[in-house]
This record gives sequence, structure tokens and C-alpha cells, in this order.
Amino acid sequence: MRDVVADEAAAAMRAGTPERARRRTMPFPLAPRSKSASLIVAGGLVALIALIDWRVVDDVPLGFLYLLPMLMLGRMLKPWQTALVAAFLTYLTEEFDQFRWNLRTGLPRDVLYFVAFFSIGVFVYEMNRNRQIILRHLHEIEEQRDARLEAEEQLSVLIESSPAAIITANPDGTVLMANEAAHRMLGIKPPMLLGRSIHRYFPALSNISGRETSQRLFRTVMQSRGQRDDGEGFLAEICFSTYQTDSGSRLAAMILDSSEEFRTREEASLHQMLAGSRIAVGAVSHEIRNVCGAIAVVHRNLSRNHRLALDKDFEALGNLVLALERIAAVDLRPYPDQAMEVDLLAVLDDLRIVIAPSLEDKGIACSWELDPELPLVWADGTNLMQVFLNLTTNSIRTLAGKAAERQLTISARHEGQRVTVEVLDNGGGVAQPSELFHPFQTGAQNTGLGLYLARAFARSFGGDLRYRPLPGSACFVVELATVR
Repeated sequence: MRDVVADEAAAAMRAGTPERARRRTMPFPLAPRSKSASLIVAGGLVALIALIDWRVVDDVPLGFLYLLPMLMLGRMLKPWQTALVAAFLTYLTEEFDQFRWNLRTGLPRDVLYFVAFFSIGVFVYEMNRNRQIILRHLHEIEEQRDARLEAEEQLSVLIESSPAAIITANPDGTVLMANEAAHRMLGIKPPMLLGRSIHRYFPALSNISGRETSQRLFRTVMQSRGQRDDGEGFLAEICFSTYQTDSGSRLAAMILDSSEEFRTREEASLHQMLAGSRIAVGAVSHEIRNVCGAIAVVHRNLSRNHRLALDKDFEALGNLVLALERIAAVDLRPYPDQAMEVDLLAVLDDLRIVIAPSLEDKGIACSWELDPELPLVWADGTNLMQVFLNLTTNSIRTLAGKAAERQLTISARHEGQRVTVEVLDNGGGVAQPSELFHPFQTGAQNTGLGLYLARAFARSFGGDLRYRPLPGSACFVVELATVR
């Protein structure tokens, strides 16, 4: 019985909606759908059969006709209710037939009547209950199907609209699926990439897709060189993974063209190197000029001695000093101003990411007190990051050797036409603040140019860097001009 109903419901599902499935699986398509209406119709039918059996037919028993209302009532009655109705119909059948009742023949006959009525009622009840279960199951299947179709549609739209190239390939590297961005990146008209080897465009993937991945799956990111269809090379960031299907292993890759980012990064590094080199060379030239000035004074004083004035070596020494002065006085024109509108909060967020591992490794607590309404500032983003890195690195180095509580505080606030950023640590302060921004300081761990270059960078885009002494603490203040 369950198989019959399931087959009918499945056919109804293929035919259309769940409502249509209900109509196709109804035991009695013409039966009333309202429970009260069905009860009235079934009661009227029982009364009509009983009346005919009593008044019209004498020789032919009509008790079997009670099976018709029982079929209708079985859909809505519970088994115990069905048993009561079956007993009542058994009584009506026995009451209006022409057979005499006795214990030997009447009781078995009534038992058979009752079993027939009760069985047909329970049969219809179970069939109806199974039908409801199947319909609910079909409804769940349809909901899951609709959800799956919607998810597939959203995924398809996401893949096709993605700016990143998305490619899937089989173990041989043959491309099975590629979105429009992949064709655009490789310079191929869609869908010409399908069926081609991905190894031609990304040779590094041949080391992955060619392996047997049934036991081991790969999920990683790598930087590799790619090649467009016309042979032009580019730098690619590839996020790829392998997965298993019934047809074997597959490779899925999401690829970004990082050539422009690479060029921008290298140009920024070049700009930073040139700007820093000019500042460093300027500092060296300044020191050389100071030394040469002192040597020139001594040379002039010694030249008053007539014996030294006639000495060729002494004269050559003076010429060397003059030549060194001319070298130190070479005109170093300022590097083109690269100041632009910079989001200071974004720069500080990047700084947080960069210094977080060092802070955690050294056990330093860092507090960020940033005004969320900071305006844009004039600066060179790369050089401004170098200024903050220099200050925070010095603070981390100072705090690392401190046994007590280590605290670094970075705050930023808006003050009129300026934005002030303070880097404060409780590392004990600076012994000689007046010497902080001088180049080639004695006792510096490196060249002694760090703070000198940091202040030069800040001043190059209209800002400044200064030191504010505090008891037991060191506080460096970076001032930046706001855009408006």
C-alpha cells in the first residue's frame, strides 16, 4: 500500500506542485474535502442504505454497501472511532438482513461484518496517513530543491561577477570551468579557455594538479608567474584547493593579477629609498661641511706660518679640504612632493597589524586612543608609516629590556588645523632630549639616522616630529596638517 501511494505521489510531483500532488493522490477525488461535510455525506449514505435495506429489499442483504461510507469515514476517524462505527454498521447489517440470529451462525457472521468494516476503515486511515507523510516529504524535497537552485543561481552569479579569476580543472590540468574574469585575465574570448590546459598559463600548478590527491588534499596560497594567451607574463596570487568528486580529484583556483600592486609597491619603495637617501646624504654633507669648515679655519691659521705656507704638502692639504667642501655643497634638490590626502585612521590600522606580533612577543600592553572622527591629512602614506614604525620600534626596543609593567599608548586627536599623534611608552624617558634628532648620534644601535629621517619625512609633507618629556616616560608627538 505504501509503495502504491508513494508511486502516485512521485508521479504527481513530476506533474507539478504539491497541491496538484494532493489532488492526484486523493483516494476519492469526488469526496468532500471538509471534515464536517464528509461526516454529513457519510451519515446520509448510511441512513439511505439502512432505509433501502429495511423497506425495499427483503431477499438480498445490502450490508456490504456500508463499505462505501466506511471508505469515506476512514480518512478522518481514528482507529478507535472506526471500531465504534464498524460496530454500529454491524448492528445495522444484522438488524435489517433476512437471516435469523443465533449464537452458532450469527456471532461468526457479525464478527466477519465487523472485521470487514473495521479493516476497510483502518486501511483507508493508514493510506491517508501515509499520503500525508509522503506529501510532507515531497514538500520538504521541493523546498530543498528550491533552496539548492537558489544557492546554485547565487553561486553562479557570484562566480561570473567576481573580479577574481575562478578556474576548476581535472587532474590533468584541463580547464572544466572558468568565469569571465579568467578569460579577461588571460586575454581569451569566452568560452575558449574550456578544455585547454591550465599549466600553459600557470606552470606552477602542474606540481599540484599532477599529483595523486586521493589521500591528501591541498589548500594554500602561493605567488606565481602567469602567462597570458599572447605570451605576456604577469605576477599572480593563486588561492587554490583540491577536492574529491565521484569522477576523481579536482583543482579549484582563485587567481588575482598582482602585477599592478607589485609595480606600485616597487615604485613606492623606490620613492622611499630616494627620499631617504637624499635626506641621509644631506645629513652627511652637513656634517662634512662642518668638519671641513673647522679644518679650513685651522688651515688658514697655520698658513700664517711662512715655512708651512711654502710647503707643497700643506698646500695640497688645503686643496683637498676645498674639494671636499665643494663635494659636500652639491645642490641636492628636494625630492618631488608626494603629499596627498591620506586617511590617518587607515594608516594607524595598518600600523596595528604590523606591530601586533612584536607587542605580543615582548609582552607589551598597547592602548589605542583614536578619535573616530579624524579628518584626512596631507602626507605621503608610505613615509608616514615609516615615521610611525620608527617611533613604535624604538619604544618596543626600550620596553623589551624593562622588567616592570610594559605599556605603550598610541593616541590621535584633532586640534584645529592639525592632527596630533602621540606615541607614549613608560620605558623611562630619554637622557639627552636635545640630541635626539641629530644625525650620527653616539650610542645609537644603527646609524643614528632613524629619528633624524623620521622628522625629515614628517616635515617633507608639512608636518613635524618633536619630543615631549614626561616623568618616567618618553612621548613623541607627530603633527600633521589637515586637508580642510
